Amino acid sequence: MTSSISAWIWSERFWLPENVSWADLEEPPPGVEYPRLGHMLYALPLAGGVLLLRRLFERLVAKPCAHILQIQGGVPRRAQPNAVLERLYQSKTYADTKQLEGLTKQLDWDERKIQRWFRVRRNQDRPSTQKKFSESMWRFTFYLLIFIYAICHLWRSPWMWDTRQCWHNYPFQGLSPGQYNYYVAELAFYSSLMFSQFTDIRRKDFVIMLVHHLATIFLITFSYANNMLRAGSLVMCVHDASDIFLEAAKLANYAKYQRLCDSLFVVFSLIFFLTRLIIFPFWIVSSVLFESWEIVGPYQAWWLLNGLLLVLQTLHIIWFYLITRIAIKAIFKGKVSKDDRSDLETSSEEENNSTSSKIPNQTPKLNGESHDH
Repeated sequence: MTSSISAWIWSERFWLPENVSWADLEEPPPGVEYPRLGHMLYALPLAGGVLLLRRLFERLVAKPCAHILQIQGGVPRRAQPNAVLERLYQSKTYADTKQLEGLTKQLDWDERKIQRWFRVRRNQDRPSTQKKFSESMWRFTFYLLIFIYAICHLWRSPWMWDTRQCWHNYPFQGLSPGQYNYYVAELAFYSSLMFSQFTDIRRKDFVIMLVHHLATIFLITFSYANNMLRAGSLVMCVHDASDIFLEAAKLANYAKYQRLCDSLFVVFSLIFFLTRLIIFPFWIVSSVLFESWEIVGPYQAWWLLNGLLLVLQTLHIIWFYLITRIAIKAIFKGKVSKDDRSDLETSSEEENNSTSSKIPNQTPKLNGESHDH
């Protein structure tokens, strides 16, 4: 039974074009290596190293930068210990009218005192601006460095300038060290994000981003196993570009440089439009849809790939609509305002009704061949 399941999972008719078998890929020419799924296993221990590197970075780099910018960690005022209120708080951070009436009788407190306790307790759980600054600075640094690395690698690659090169002689395309390093770095980073999400600031889009990270990991692995590294590296590079400016805008917001924050967010919006609504559909998706059909021909994995790419493009349009609304407010009102995807923590409901400005959370970018967090 195990062998039949394995044969079904690794069906040549699903993964490979017509008249190509796994045996054809077993013995590459001398000096050439083809991608193998086992290569991606190195990303798992590397993800642990990324987590350790992040902790060191936040402590030795991000925290001192926060002090220079006078972003203080802050020690929130602690709520008066109360077992009854704490038990209710763990299930519901706001007490409704009926619960308030019951608590006033049970505790012999007036409603204002109980409401004040819940407010202080929520503030106690709210992460400091310094912690949010450190998280954003880490992501900004990674996106910047990996984007620079990708550009340096792709600039010398013929398929960056002629996307038809992504499909010539496919799937018999050799694996270069630059491609391997790029893929392993992206996979290790998103694996580390998936694990650290359970210990980081818990935002209201926790489930969405968890699904995003899982999808990203799957799609990076999928494109690597299917040797679509050329198109996959283009997709990842295009998606990394805009997130540099999004994280930079967050950093400016946390440092209270509002004008810089607004400007960076507008730049982010323009780059998002250029990369994800122009370059991605008309350059990359067009190549995967039409040029690969002409050169390689369709097969089962090809249909899955293109379906995911088109779903991703639909998400890009939705995200850009939300981003545009914020950017217009930044231009005409002089302040980036929050939206449904804002960088809010689940313990910060009161901030949803405040006038404080917010930066939208990282736009889910599905890195990998079929998109891609």
